[in-house]
Amino acid sequence: MNKTIRRASVFALLLVLTLLIRATWLQFYDGKSLADSKDNRRNVIETYAEPLGNIIVAGDPITGSARTKGSDLAYKRTYKDGKLYAAVTGYASQAYAPTQLEGIYQDLLNGTDNRLKTVMDTVTGKRADPGDVITTIDPDVQKAAYDALGDKKGGAIAIDPKTGRILAAVSTPSYDPSELTDANTAGIAWKKLNADPDKPLTNRALRQPLPPGSTFKLVVAAAALEDGLYKNVDQDTVSPNPYTLPGTTRPLANESASAPCKNAPIRVALQYSCNNVFGKMAVDLGQDKVKAMAEKFGFNDDQLDVPVRAYTSVYPSNMDKAQTGLSGIGQFDVTATPLQMAMVSAAIADGGKLVSPHMVSQITDGGGDVLKNYDDSAESKEIISSSTAEQLQSAMRTVVEQGTGTNAKIPGVTVGGKTGTAQHGENNSKTPFAWFTSFAKSGSGKEVAVAVMVEQSNAARSEVSGNGLAAPVAKAMMQAALKN
Repeated sequence: MNKTIRRASVFALLLVLTLLIRATWLQFYDGKSLADSKDNRRNVIETYAEPLGNIIVAGDPITGSARTKGSDLAYKRTYKDGKLYAAVTGYASQAYAPTQLEGIYQDLLNGTDNRLKTVMDTVTGKRADPGDVITTIDPDVQKAAYDALGDKKGGAIAIDPKTGRILAAVSTPSYDPSELTDANTAGIAWKKLNADPDKPLTNRALRQPLPPGSTFKLVVAAAALEDGLYKNVDQDTVSPNPYTLPGTTRPLANESASAPCKNAPIRVALQYSCNNVFGKMAVDLGQDKVKAMAEKFGFNDDQLDVPVRAYTSVYPSNMDKAQTGLSGIGQFDVTATPLQMAMVSAAIADGGKLVSPHMVSQITDGGGDVLKNYDDSAESKEIISSSTAEQLQSAMRTVVEQGTGTNAKIPGVTVGGKTGTAQHGENNSKTPFAWFTSFAKSGSGKEVAVAVMVEQSNAARSEVSGNGLAAPVAKAMMQAALKN
C-alpha cells in the first residue's frame, strides 16, 4: 500500500514540476512572442486606446482618429480624401494588419517606438505621445494625377529629379481606407474589395510591374551611347527595315509602315518609336550590356524601398538573340512599374544622376522634433554621363514636339517624353498597356519627372496608345508640379 502511495506521490510531484517548468518557460521565454502576437487582443486594445499620430501632406494631416462607441477599442483611424491618398497611406485597421506608410511606421504612429520615450515614460511605463510622418507628396500633383486617370485602371508617379522626392503616387481604381478601419464593419468591405476583379487594393504605382513597351527604348538608347555603339543621337544606325529577329522568320514590325525607320538615328527612332532600330540595337549590344544598363537605372533591384517596398522591375537573363531583340522594345519578359520608368526619366532629366526616390521627408516625435530627415540621407549616383543625358533629353524633346508624344506639350515649358504601347496577352490578343514617361522643366528652374501606365480604359482597342491615354495624364501632373 505504501509503495502505491509513494508512486502516486512521485507522479503528482512530476506533474507539478512539469507545470512549473512550463509556466517558467512561458513567462521568461515565450512571454514576449505571445505578448507581441497579432492574435493578442490586448495589443489591439492598447494600440487604439489613444489617438494615433498622423500622416502629413503639405503641412496638413490626411489622417485622424475618431472616438468609438460601445467597444473596448477606444479610437479608430479616419482618413481625409481617403481614395485620393490610399496609394500613399495604405490603411490602419482594427481587424487587419496595417499597410503602406501606416504599416511601416505603425510603432511611431501608435507611440510604441522607443525613440519617442521620455525619461518619465520609461520610469512610469506610460506609452509615449505618438509621432507623425511628413510626406513629400504635393497635393496638387496628387489630385491632378487622380483626376486625370479618372475611371481608367492604372498608376502614376511624379518625382523631383534633383531631390528624389516623390510628389505623387496614384493608383486607380482606388478604395477608401476608412471602410477598413472599424473591426465591426471591416470584414464586409474586405471581402468586397478582394472580390473586385479590378483589384483596387493593388498599388499600381509601386507594386504592379507590367511590360513597359517602347518606354524601355530609352534604356537601350542609353546603353548604346554609353557603350559607344553610336556616338550621338543623330548618327545613322545600322537598322534594316523590316528587321527579322535572329533565328526566326518573324519581322519586327513598326507601328507606322511609312515612318522613316530604316537606319534611323536614335533621335528619329525615338520620335517615330521604330521597333526595328531598338530591336537590332539590343541584339548588337547583347543582353549583358542592356541588362547592365537596366540595372543601373534600378531594374532587378528587389529591395527598392521608398519606404514602401516596390515590386521588382525585371530585365531577364538567359535569352536567345530573338528574345533579346524583343526585350529591346520592352517586350518578352521585361516588366516595370511606373516608379521604375519615372526613375529612368528622372536620371536623364538630372544630367545622368539618380537621387534615391522617397515619399517620406521626415518623421517627428509628439512634440514635432525631427527623429529622422530622409531628404538629407537620400543618395545620388551617376547612371549615365552628362553628355548621354543631354542627348537623350534632346531626343525626348523631339518626341513631344514633333513625334509620338505631342499630347504632352505644355506652352512655355520644356517637355521631353517617350510613349509606349505594350502588347498584352498571347499574340497581343488582349487590350495593350499604354505608357508615357517624361520630364518637364520650367524657366524658373523647377523640374519634374513623371511616368504613367494605363492598364485598362474604356477606349476602343484602336485608340489605345501612350500618346492618347497616358500622355494627357502626365501633362496634367507636370503642369501641377510646375505651376507655382
